[in-house]
Amino acid sequence: MRWWQVSTVGLLLILGVFPLGCQAAQSPNVVLIYVDDLGWRDLGVMGSQYYETPHIDALAREGMRFTNAYSNAPNCAPARASLLSGQYQPRHGVYTVGTSERGDPKLRQLVPVVNQTELALETITIPEALNASGYVSGHVGKWHLGGSEFLPDNQGFDWTLAGDQFGSPPSYFYPYMRDGRVLPDLSDGEVDEYLTDRLTDEAIDFIRKHREAPFFLYLSHYGVHTPIQGESTLVQHYIEKGGTDGQDNPTYAAMIHSIDESVGRILKVLADLALADRTIVIFFSDNGGFGPVTSMAPLRGSKGMLYEGGIRVPLVVRWPTVVPANTVSDEPVIGLDLFPTLLDITGTPSSEGQALDGVSLLPVLRGSETLVQRDLFWHFPAYLEADASVMGPWRTTPASAVRRGNYKLITFFEDGRNELYNLADDLSEAHDLSLVMPDRTNELHAELEQWWRDTGAWLPTEFNELYDPTVHEEKFPEKS
Repeated sequence: MRWWQVSTVGLLLILGVFPLGCQAAQSPNVVLIYVDDLGWRDLGVMGSQYYETPHIDALAREGMRFTNAYSNAPNCAPARASLLSGQYQPRHGVYTVGTSERGDPKLRQLVPVVNQTELALETITIPEALNASGYVSGHVGKWHLGGSEFLPDNQGFDWTLAGDQFGSPPSYFYPYMRDGRVLPDLSDGEVDEYLTDRLTDEAIDFIRKHREAPFFLYLSHYGVHTPIQGESTLVQHYIEKGGTDGQDNPTYAAMIHSIDESVGRILKVLADLALADRTIVIFFSDNGGFGPVTSMAPLRGSKGMLYEGGIRVPLVVRWPTVVPANTVSDEPVIGLDLFPTLLDITGTPSSEGQALDGVSLLPVLRGSETLVQRDLFWHFPAYLEADASVMGPWRTTPASAVRRGNYKLITFFEDGRNELYNLADDLSEAHDLSLVMPDRTNELHAELEQWWRDTGAWLPTEFNELYDPTVHEEKFPEKS
């Protein structure tokens, strides 16, 4: 270190304005708790009368809750790829889970994208960026961004446990095995051990081991993804309680209860180790809830859709020394904003050659500013088959969406149909305004087209030779 750097450091320390990212002052730890398939209304603080989430509700009272927070995608893998890379899907190529050719090929009018199932190693991830600021990074739980050489320890994590290329666990109970598949690194479990509890044990152990150095912990729960399995005593509790407002599955409720207990245990260890005031805790979901087991109402739709129920999710941030307690933000934000936010907080420079599509939320978290209005985008050039309980052949056909202010446009590629909604007046997306507001529709569609060009988005415009329109007309005459 040169003499002038020493002098600058000393002056900044005296003035008390040392950059957050410099290690001479203690950089904040980061705990990112990422829950799988947790719906927008699946928390007490978000309006549920059935699910009991006292620890997450307390976290919201101690920090900031976002009402307009969005996943990067309507299903797991692309949401995670965008979260860790800070990029929209066209930049990294992970558009969906597994193959984009879901369902009966004779019902697919277009040829969907050839999907990438691994996050490329040349992509700079959050832990790789934070490494430059002296952070130790740990991952525990779901990965879903490739196996073999694409696992978390190949993507910047110093420690990783229980993650593989799959999107769901074989079982939530030890030995975490089904059909010959077993979760890695958990062979030393105990009878009746529950996965959410075990992952929390491992996360706590990581915190204890790295309490002296700044750490980034990515606690990526498998819960509440299928298979729907909960601890028996909790399931019985919710059977006796009884559901309401479309939320009435006691096993799913038990899974949420276990997630809430996990959050409570993480918060307790941070308090016990005197780390709470210098640790940012982020609680977030990867996409909307699973339609057959929960309800996002008044939001329309569920996981797998570009309607609000598929992409609007809970987000809570607690940072006692910075974020005002018990605050609510209506700012539209998206998962890929977390990457630039953490860079801003830690004083870490962004990597040259990798575009970051989000913005820093630090001004909002401080309660001092609002964000400059910007558009949010979703691009899903793939097919997802419907669940048994959902009407119609698809949850999603190839589609793209943009939100500008309170207006949201969804474009469906098969027939070129646009749907326009004013979310301020129509949270349920029940009233399509595309025909009564053609100028607004054309404006947003033009912006969407420009974004496709800017990001090099793959567009599903090629006709599917297997598609037989007579089959389509026979099954869906009202659409012929």
